[in-house]
Amino acid sequence: MNVRTISTAIVTFILFSAHSQESTIAPKYSNEFLSIGIGADALGLGNAVVAQTDNVYSGYWNPAGLTNSKKWLEIGLMHSPYFGGISNYDYLGLSHSIDDKSTLAFSLIRFAVDDIPNTTQLIDNNGVVDYDRITTFTAADYAFLLSYARKLKMEGLSVGGNFKVIYRKVGDFASSWGFGLDGGLQYKIKDRWKLGLMVRDVTSTFNAWVFNLNQEMKETFILTGNELPQNGLELTLPRIILAGHGKFDLGKKGIYAAGEIDLDITTDGKRNTLIKTGLISMDPHAGVEFGFKKYFALRFGVSNFQYIKEFDDSQKLAVQPNLGVGLGFKGFKVDYAFTNFGNLYSHVVSIKLSLDKPKNMK
Repeated sequence: MNVRTISTAIVTFILFSAHSQESTIAPKYSNEFLSIGIGADALGLGNAVVAQTDNVYSGYWNPAGLTNSKKWLEIGLMHSPYFGGISNYDYLGLSHSIDDKSTLAFSLIRFAVDDIPNTTQLIDNNGVVDYDRITTFTAADYAFLLSYARKLKMEGLSVGGNFKVIYRKVGDFASSWGFGLDGGLQYKIKDRWKLGLMVRDVTSTFNAWVFNLNQEMKETFILTGNELPQNGLELTLPRIILAGHGKFDLGKKGIYAAGEIDLDITTDGKRNTLIKTGLISMDPHAGVEFGFKKYFALRFGVSNFQYIKEFDDSQKLAVQPNLGVGLGFKGFKVDYAFTNFGNLYSHVVSIKLSLDKPKNMK
């Protein structure tokens, strides 16, 4: 195998190891970029927010929470570099309170690695290395969520849903379109307790993959003993999240303490989680927050419980710690989280802007 073939093999492995599909399969971790989480406030709490979420970010976490936003328009923005800056995770959200019972929202999520070198054409047909032949490409995942939420006649109960479109692209070599539905509810018990339920990919989400391999890449797959990736459907099976939240006043000066526990239940078989069976896996996570009114918040969270095998084949339980802080003034809020993703700690910043209806609008 010559150098040109080796370089082609490396690139094709990076591109397609996560995307190679049979005609119809339901792999673990399908569309997993949608499980990372958005909003530094939520990440600081270990993503334990399904019961308490009450703003533009609810379009992602639990659309039922959108009914708690009373503003005419809310705007949410987030940027986070992962893997030491190799990849970037970005979010834009808009929510609009239609009336005192219903809210509409739109969310855009992008997770991508940009400027990946493509060295498959590094060596020309004469065996000469030509660095001018190196090009770059992007591997990106996009999600577009359209959300609607409404309060029901039963006091304290809200429901919501998402229609989502997923677009995934690996340079000019592969792409897919996917469609799915999410559903959620929140139930508020007086002013202290909240319960939440979120079901992602209710009917399963379908991603239709199309591969466009040139002849050289096809030959590389064959020479390296790999099957050629085939066009087909990838299914993302439902994920159920159960949540409970409590908030307590510490005195009468606006100081409070709050906490939430969530339980993620995946239905794609056994995962490396704290609780697992052959059919489902359960991943608990929790967060606590101490704050002063809406001006300041300090957050702590734990998530991602996993068993790690040591060199002596023994196992130890590892947990991911999360830390966050938030500052707010009138309609502006900025949040920061320090969290771990992919064994590298990341700094996450998000902004939320709440706007009243312009006075010149009827």
